[in-house]
Amino acid sequence: MLAFRQMSEEPAGRIAMTEHIGVEIADGVAELRMQRPAKKNALTDAMYHAMADAMAAADADDGVGAVLFLGVEGTFTAGNDVADFLAQSESAVRPTDRGVVRFLQALTHGQTPLVAGVDGLAVGIGTTLLFQCDLVVASDRSLFLTPFTDLGLVPENASSYLGPRIMGYQRAFEMLCLGEAFDATRAESAGFVNRVVAPERLEKAARDLARRLAAKPRQAMRASRNLLRPDGAARHQAIEVESEVFGDRLRSAEAHAAFAAFMAKKAS
Repeated sequence: MLAFRQMSEEPAGRIAMTEHIGVEIADGVAELRMQRPAKKNALTDAMYHAMADAMAAADADDGVGAVLFLGVEGTFTAGNDVADFLAQSESAVRPTDRGVVRFLQALTHGQTPLVAGVDGLAVGIGTTLLFQCDLVVASDRSLFLTPFTDLGLVPENASSYLGPRIMGYQRAFEMLCLGEAFDATRAESAGFVNRVVAPERLEKAARDLARRLAAKPRQAMRASRNLLRPDGAARHQAIEVESEVFGDRLRSAEAHAAFAAFMAKKAS
């Protein structure tokens, strides 16, 4: 079952059930922890649903003023669980009912400030998630990687829109198309990490920032955030366009070959 602990008096709302997402609420912060260390926190459909539900509950809870994403020691997330992702893409479930779609919508349209504390590996959506966050703290051993083209795919989560705006076209191309890995120092220089700290300080630093946000007047914070993020429609449109191209690429022979090679390497 979901590891959930309510530490305030306010109701937390409905939470999806999965053992791999832990949710705790304390001091006005909803902490969402990805906790599937045996698979490097690779994200399944159930994990996406759980995070989307927790974010919706945070938006509906006046006692929550920030959402904090965390992983486990040494791993934020390795991105999509490839086997689960392929199974979902081939299922009869409507795209809008898939966990990843609900999660992307929550990132784009949610009203609660988002903070991430990254320690170690952040692959695929583990990196593009950060483009949607308001504050990001990373440990100095973190590594950010988006191997979309290596898998015959394209960028997702509005990263084709946000990447160039955050870090400039060339650096965005280097990360999203060339697939170059960025270390924490480079990520901070590129603009999608606010602070770099030692691993043992990571969670406290991220939690402190989230609590500072949560301590501020809720409506003023939301109004200010909306003024700084007036491009919700553009983000949504980018996700729609990316999703269409992503789906076409997923059905391509090139992607099938890349996934087969990935799975074979993983099994060896």
